Amino acid sequence: MGRRWSDGRGKLIVQGAAGTVAVPLELATSYRARTKGLLGRDAVDGAMLLSPASSVHTFRMRFPIDVAYLDRDLKVVGVHTMKRGRLGLPRVRARHVLEAGAGVMAGWGVRVGVRVTVEGVE
Repeated sequence: MGRRWSDGRGKLIVQGAAGTVAVPLELATSYRARTKGLLGRDAVDGAMLLSPASSVHTFRMRFPIDVAYLDRDLKVVGVHTMKRGRLGLPRVRARHVLEAGAGVMAGWGVRVGVRVTVEGVE
């Protein structure tokens, strides 16, 4: 189930116990976009999906983030909050990494076992 996205914007759809949540999403699929990620920003509007990726770091970041590791089927295999200046260990089954401001993923219903959807990629 290979995915061929390009850098752009779309929506992250999370179907959790509280219902369906649609979140603005930025896709970073090129090497350059993945390398830059959220660096140099003071916040993120919604979330950013890094693909392909199996780990992230928060060196030189201005704010802490929630990180969700996704497998090839976009099923969440791990969720962590990372403080600034940390290095996340690679996840063996992770193929994509979802980043958002610290504390927001729990409100969206993102937790281990939940499958997310990416829609409307421009």
